[in-house]
Amino acid sequence: MKKGMTRREALAAAAGCLTLTRCSVLGEHLAQPRVSIVRASYTQAIYDTVRRLLVEHRVDVRGKRVVIKPNLVEFDPGTTINTHPMLVHAAFEGFRALGAADVRIAEGPGHRRVTLDLADAAGYFDTIPHFEDHFTDLNLDDVSQVLLRDPFSRLSAVYFPNTALGADLLVSLPKMKTHHWVGATLSMKNFFGLVPGSIYGWPKNVLHWAGIDECIADLHAAFPRHFAIVDGVVGMEGNGPIQGNPKPVGVLVAGKDMTAVDATCCRIMRINPSRIHYLRLAAAPSRLEEQNIRQIGEAIRNVQTPFDLIEPFQSLRL
Repeated sequence: MKKGMTRREALAAAAGCLTLTRCSVLGEHLAQPRVSIVRASYTQAIYDTVRRLLVEHRVDVRGKRVVIKPNLVEFDPGTTINTHPMLVHAAFEGFRALGAADVRIAEGPGHRRVTLDLADAAGYFDTIPHFEDHFTDLNLDDVSQVLLRDPFSRLSAVYFPNTALGADLLVSLPKMKTHHWVGATLSMKNFFGLVPGSIYGWPKNVLHWAGIDECIADLHAAFPRHFAIVDGVVGMEGNGPIQGNPKPVGVLVAGKDMTAVDATCCRIMRINPSRIHYLRLAAAPSRLEEQNIRQIGEAIRNVQTPFDLIEPFQSLRL
């Protein structure tokens, strides 16, 4: 940081210097990506499972700032929409145990304006001690503008929350779900919650107008220091991401390369990842092939669970 520069100015300068080109997106993570599939349940054992995942992937966060981004959208006691609070707490404790200097949980829902009420209804306050002290509402956070160079979408710049921009590692903790506009919502689509409602309103229609798949690819490029753990213990099929039905799978899927993680999740759901448009934008086609992803833990065939798809997406079936 330059002498006399405030933290906000430093964040803005760093954001403005981001060079996001299609070549950089397609060329990142040149080594064969590693993706873990592990069996899991919403019990105390999930804490040890998450800790082992972080060690297995050599996630180095000692002395660093970690921001955990769950999928907190709506609440309906009759179904499963949000990332389970036990998984969020397990990740929170896991990163602290690995020596992270600061771990925050952060989300900016696109439907609800009072995020803490939504978190309370979803069980976050009951599960995560002192939740409010560790939480940032990204819809209301201070922001800085990031210029998108050669973007996929029609956006030329995006205002992002400073909490997300200041993270050394941004952790996507989505729910494994189908989606009525893009087919599947996983670790990459989860970054829609980084776009602040205070700037773009609710339900953040600017991202829809600019191209949903294209914006997913742009958001993925904007935050390259990331890690993903997908909550597939109980997912959602059919008319997701809100009005679908619970789908038990009993797994967590994790890795440093979100395109590889999402491609693996698609295969578990019996969705062809090469037919998901945002995956084709964010990764070279060969990178999505199963033989080019190093699977760790359970084999896909042992946990594969076909998800029901609404009629417009029947062609996505693997």
